[in-house]
Amino acid sequence: MKFTDGFWHVRPGVDAQYAQEAYDIEVADGRRLVVSAPTKVIERRGDTLNRALLTVTLSSPLDGIIGVRIENHRGDSPHRGFDLVGAHGGTTTATAATDDGGGTLVAGPLTARIPHGAPWDLSFEADGRTLTSSGHKSVGRMGLAPDAPVTTEPVGVAGVAPTGRAPSPSYLHAQLSLGVGELVYGLGERFGPLVKNGQTVDIWNADGGTSSEQSYKNVPFYLTNRGYGVLVNHPEHVSFEVGSESVERVQFSVPGEVLEYFVIYGPTPADILERYTRLTGRPALVPAWSYGLWLSTSFTTDYDEATVTSFVDGMAERDLPLSVFHFDCFWMREFNWTDFEWDPRVFPDPVGMLKRLHDKELRVSAWLNPYISQRSKLFDEAAQEGYLVRREDGTVWQWDMWQAGMGLVDFTNPGATAWFQDKVRTLLGQGVDAIKTDFGERIPLGVQWHDGTPAETMHNLYPQLYNRAVFDVLEEVRGQGEAVLFARSATAGGQQMPVHWGGDNSSSFESMAETLRGGLSLALSGFGYWSHDIGGFEGSPDPAVFKRWVAFGLLSSHSRLHGSTSYRVPWAFDTGDEPEGQSAVEVTRAFARLKLSLMPYLYAVGAQAHATGTPFMRPMQLAFPEDPAVAHLDRQYMLGPDLLVAPVFSADGAVEYYLPAGTWTHLLTGEVVAGGGWRRETHAFDSLPLWVREGAVLVTGSTDHRPDYDYLDDPLVTVYPGAADGSTARVVTPAGVEGGFRVSRSASGYRVTGPDGVLFRARLAGGAQARSDGGTVELGGQ
Repeated sequence: MKFTDGFWHVRPGVDAQYAQEAYDIEVADGRRLVVSAPTKVIERRGDTLNRALLTVTLSSPLDGIIGVRIENHRGDSPHRGFDLVGAHGGTTTATAATDDGGGTLVAGPLTARIPHGAPWDLSFEADGRTLTSSGHKSVGRMGLAPDAPVTTEPVGVAGVAPTGRAPSPSYLHAQLSLGVGELVYGLGERFGPLVKNGQTVDIWNADGGTSSEQSYKNVPFYLTNRGYGVLVNHPEHVSFEVGSESVERVQFSVPGEVLEYFVIYGPTPADILERYTRLTGRPALVPAWSYGLWLSTSFTTDYDEATVTSFVDGMAERDLPLSVFHFDCFWMREFNWTDFEWDPRVFPDPVGMLKRLHDKELRVSAWLNPYISQRSKLFDEAAQEGYLVRREDGTVWQWDMWQAGMGLVDFTNPGATAWFQDKVRTLLGQGVDAIKTDFGERIPLGVQWHDGTPAETMHNLYPQLYNRAVFDVLEEVRGQGEAVLFARSATAGGQQMPVHWGGDNSSSFESMAETLRGGLSLALSGFGYWSHDIGGFEGSPDPAVFKRWVAFGLLSSHSRLHGSTSYRVPWAFDTGDEPEGQSAVEVTRAFARLKLSLMPYLYAVGAQAHATGTPFMRPMQLAFPEDPAVAHLDRQYMLGPDLLVAPVFSADGAVEYYLPAGTWTHLLTGEVVAGGGWRRETHAFDSLPLWVREGAVLVTGSTDHRPDYDYLDDPLVTVYPGAADGSTARVVTPAGVEGGFRVSRSASGYRVTGPDGVLFRARLAGGAQARSDGGTVELGGQ
């Protein structure tokens, strides 16, 4: 939201009142600083009259994190931020102090410093340097006339003011400085440029597809390449100007009279995400079976049990590993969504069908949304019990977009939540293992919520309550570590309830690339797991797009074949005259088996995401923060700490990517090259740039059937060039058995030592395998 006209002037109709000085600074409770910041330098007593006084409070929920709360008027209902789970009973050593020069708040390695007097100057320091600062004209209350020509809140549904008029008469904004060369990342799953500098970003969940500036997952958190991140603690609309209104600053503004944000120190991007997810919640551990290939009915295609059976049997006949079968919307009868009842015309025996799928060693996923159509038999029940969102006049909110006459479940009502959860329990009791929680973005304004939360606040917060309601039942019924969603919408903290997928893309290479940008942006926003529709959702991909996307999809954390109006079974993309190894069936088989073989490594990567918040798919900026060449890269990523993936976005196989410094070994071919530069290559459909990092110790399995096998049953340990003495590889099986493999230097080269009683194989990269004898393997020199 832009309030100024260039650097010197405010826009017409904008009354800008900036914090001009730290008039006085007080210590509260020994751990907080409270600063009175008048909007004029106070030179005489009369200057204290007839003007706003901003109160700025500095505190710390956790070491390395400092919160800043800016208040003008605080007599209205209290500000509702996110559920900062790490701050509940969290420990902080923060100390506040003042002296003649000003005030300081020290929170572990991070210090906030503010001098007395004018001009206003709040800085955040660590490691002997200033990370960022809030200087002159960086904190302000913006009063808006009704016709003020500012950039308004995004267009939403049922109550957002029309474009050209601001819906709130006042805003608070803050600005934090950007240094020379400082780059900004994050702000949720955004499909445009990965570096956010120069962009205006509105935090407002919307169903806009992947080819727009809108986002399903808006997160008011960013991090920079200067060692810190910032969370704006507001679920409602937050408008970011990232080096755009003021090119030297990031600005964020919210409607109303209170603004709160947290500065989160690193120093590395991984450290920032560790602190951020400690504050907002870690991703749950997801089950090993969820990493396998998911196959869907697709959306509006015609299907019944016979269709499902033909797909499942067709995968088995073609030796295509399959882990999960997903039933999309039309498992329920048209116009009835959501009523939790299988359409008896096409699924007359749902319990028996689900058992038959389980007998084929498959898990089952089913689609849901939080809307109750008027024709559903649940509508009257929910309306009578007060379980649906109501308009401000007390009538049930309804509209006809998506489903005719649909209402919206009010998850702020504990009774409504329990009612919806009972329906989910019934579905799980029938044999469903996972739930796709679709939608959650079309949340209206101009309504009242059971718990009194303002409608503007609930718009982005709604998917948190929706996903939590379903995820809690999955954990209750299936157990911790066995619950998995396939969710579309989210905001800050949503990472606690994985998995999330990238929404509605189209079937093109361009959409494939924008999908990856969205996933990398989401990873830099604290989300540990992420997936996408292989081949694209809208339209039908040509065989080249499908096969290239299969490789990308099966080298993502979670892998799903799903479309809109056409099926995504691999044989639908083959003509029968493809060269050997290049058909869609063969490409799918090769990469599905590759992912299964990598499960000892991948499951450990997922465990790390759960333990530390480090994402499964790691942007290059996260993995190589000291390499300036990776700053803008958005067409490649690290899959865990050791595998570099560069998807191919072309039919002819041409790909350009960057290898950081070091020795790299191609996982598929064994080629060894020196990094530190760009590479241009051409790959067949059954290949892509897939490199193992120098010094890696990679544990792989031998199964080609399912992802949840025993990873300590005859694993292969491969030692790559540069492995240091004492290098280890940790393995955790789906049953929870832990084991580690340790590499040490020996007279003959390397020795690999495994867990007691575990038989394994080991080799140097590119060399012959040797089998363990007594828990160790001696390998030749390297």
